[in-house]
Amino acid sequence: MIRVLLADDDPLVRSALRLMLAGADGVEVVAEAADGAEVLSLVDAHKPDLVLMDIRMPTVDGIEATRLLRGRPRAPQIVVLTTFQTDEYVVSALRAGAAGFLLKHTPPAEIVAALRRAAAGEPVLSPSVTQRLIAQVIADEDDRGGTASGDSSAGARARAQLDKLGDREREVAVAVGEGKTNAEIAAELYMSVPTVKAHVSHILAKLDLTNRVQIALTVYDASRSL
Repeated sequence: MIRVLLADDDPLVRSALRLMLAGADGVEVVAEAADGAEVLSLVDAHKPDLVLMDIRMPTVDGIEATRLLRGRPRAPQIVVLTTFQTDEYVVSALRAGAAGFLLKHTPPAEIVAALRRAAAGEPVLSPSVTQRLIAQVIADEDDRGGTASGDSSAGARARAQLDKLGDREREVAVAVGEGKTNAEIAAELYMSVPTVKAHVSHILAKLDLTNRVQIALTVYDASRSL
């Protein structure tokens, strides 16, 4: 059973999500929060496996709530709810440790499938979406004159992170940053898929990251500062 906490300041959205998830086998909504400030205590009380988190909420927004939760031991997986085309905070949420994102108009069957993947520790991002996210970051930072993650301190930290990796791990990290699937990485680097998965696990552990999207963003930060 996947235990889900819903966090959204719109009661209609929460009601719709609860109704939708009630029809999904093996999924149970255990609590609802109207604000990020409520999420922490509700997680302590109900021990959900996953939090479906809105980004824009009063008092404590979804990004800060995600950061606080993912800093805890045995933290639940977090999937943010957003509108990709307009929400400039998506990347910040992913950096904070979210496993991915869902659009609020995503078909119900796809939402349920995504929650199952996230609960299993898989990122809820296809390679094409990863590439779009990184492209969005580049466009946003170019519009702002490169003042965000492209600054020298962020770039230096990212390069120092990548320096912790072995040669093959670095090659895998770069391929992840390009949005390639495990199968594509295996074919490109002449590895088996299980070997690629093992490298990804080692990279996450060495860099103290929570998902492959954060690997991609680390690679991006390092490359932008060169």
